[in-house]
Amino acid sequence: MRKDEEVNPWTAPSTSAPVRATVTLPGSKSITNRALVIAARATGPSSVKGTLRSSDTDLMIEALREIGVGIGIDPDDPTSLTVIPAPLHSGSIDCGLAGTVMRFVPPLAALADGTVTFDGDEQARTRPLDTILGALRAIGGDVEGNSLPLTVRGTGSLRGGSVEIDASGSSQFVSGLMLSAAGFEQGITIHHVGKPVPSMPHIDMTVEMLRFAGVRVDTPADSGDADTWRVYPGPVSAVDWVVEPDLSNATPFLAAAAVTGGEVRVPNWPSTTTQPGDAIREILTAMGADVRLDDGTLVVRGPNTLVGLDIDLHDVGELTPTVAALAALAHGPSHLRGIAHLRGHETDRLAALTTEIGRLGGSAVETDDGIDITPVPLRAGVWRAYADHRMATAGAILGLQVPGVEVDDIGTTAKTLPGFELLWAEMLSGSSVHAAEGISS
Repeated sequence: MRKDEEVNPWTAPSTSAPVRATVTLPGSKSITNRALVIAARATGPSSVKGTLRSSDTDLMIEALREIGVGIGIDPDDPTSLTVIPAPLHSGSIDCGLAGTVMRFVPPLAALADGTVTFDGDEQARTRPLDTILGALRAIGGDVEGNSLPLTVRGTGSLRGGSVEIDASGSSQFVSGLMLSAAGFEQGITIHHVGKPVPSMPHIDMTVEMLRFAGVRVDTPADSGDADTWRVYPGPVSAVDWVVEPDLSNATPFLAAAAVTGGEVRVPNWPSTTTQPGDAIREILTAMGADVRLDDGTLVVRGPNTLVGLDIDLHDVGELTPTVAALAALAHGPSHLRGIAHLRGHETDRLAALTTEIGRLGGSAVETDDGIDITPVPLRAGVWRAYADHRMATAGAILGLQVPGVEVDDIGTTAKTLPGFELLWAEMLSGSSVHAAEGISS
């Protein structure tokens, strides 16, 4: 259970009619939290507009405030923030279950003048952090602990330099080290050794955003040195960030069109982006949906028959719960591959998905690096969310076609999309869904 929160059981609504709706999305969590960390070390105040306001981003805001960063919130528009850099000091940080907080903030805390402690939800204490914490020690950081709770003792500076890591467990290990590295005396050079790094679009996002703030970054493509990234020391420019809509948050709504043979439209879809959620366009097309980008609006029309697929989701693993739900409702088997790293996400997503699909009478078998799903008729039952927002939305997708699916904790969707169940109901009613307004104060 999440700290200071009660679970919120919810019977997912079913429908025999095609879903038809327009869904306006809030900002991207991944972009929001990266912008906040980069702006915390800038040479002056930055604005961050169109942010996602959810439990994960609010945890990041409070973490940065706790160690001295000024963050102002526009009272007339809580998605508009001003970040005012200041000398970093000691503090106590609650990570909740936010991977970006527990992996992006410790390298920043190593630049603080003082001791910074980190803890989080009980479930967060099992999430892997030893790779990034070991890297911090290797470049001069004083770090106690290999997982939550942990302590970073800063002296106001950090040597930096070259470090070798195995980032096959999470791209956040690379991004977390890069985001604050312009403030290290020698910057950082990261050499990855091991199996391929998952979720590479998220590293591309980090590189693009650092460069936008004037930081010099070399990637493997720049240097010709495979699996090596370098961030040079230097100033970080104050910039005005405009956050793209969260494309991963769109996927359950687009899936609703696919499984009901309906149509869902998402305005302001970027023509080019580093967000992994953009891959849903190819995935839905492969499953038989009609997908088109029409003057900035993504339009998905569901097929008469949703077909299974064989796909490597290594770079877009966060879409796996949505794809697994689609596969369980498709005609023909699906093979989801390249996602062994999901065992270290909010929960072990491979075990969780196979268990919960099986609980509803489905056939899902965990493999070494993924899940094989053979569609069979599903039945009513409890779908456990495991305090994982994407598990909860996967249950909602299944509930569209399977009456009586009860998601045990729909409130966990507040991690990235507060008020999800109300937005889902609006979609089913045919109303325009303004998810961008579903923000926390």
